[in-house]
Amino acid sequence: AAAGLSYVGAYVINTYKSYDNFLQDKYALLPAVIIICVAVVMFIIGLLGCCATFRESRVGLGLFLAIILVIFIAEVSAFVLGFVYREKVKTDVQGTMRSVFEKYDGKNPESTVVDYLQEQLHCCGVKNYSDWMTTQWFNSTGNNSVPQSCCQQEAKNCTGHLDQPQEL
Repeated sequence: AAAGLSYVGAYVINTYKSYDNFLQDKYALLPAVIIICVAVVMFIIGLLGCCATFRESRVGLGLFLAIILVIFIAEVSAFVLGFVYREKVKTDVQGTMRSVFEKYDGKNPESTVVDYLQEQLHCCGVKNYSDWMTTQWFNSTGNNSVPQSCCQQEAKNCTGHLDQPQEL
């Protein structure tokens, strides 16, 4: 379990590098760091439990049980907090995404991140392609289209024009 959690934490940290422009809060990596710390603690606790079992120590097994109960309570608390604050996180991320989309010009680093995000997640805009209609880039181009990264991979002749929304 500790190895699995370590992998998940490292994967989240590695993935974060691709989306760091959308997450202005630098504490966004905190959950991944906590997961890795929990993995280290779980490994140590697992060793304690194994040693206590081999020695048949009542004190060691009691300590192991107490630690497992504390971890269980922490997990339940984390689940409840995640459930309670999920809308706040969703609103914050959408607001940040809108501000990054507003900076899109097709050339700057934010544009590269937006294109990467849309291609990887197979999406267009924050909610849908109509989000592009309010951006400065859309108004300045005047060609009534969205970036090419909004096009479906299967669409060979997609130009991003809004008169063909089935290709977006």
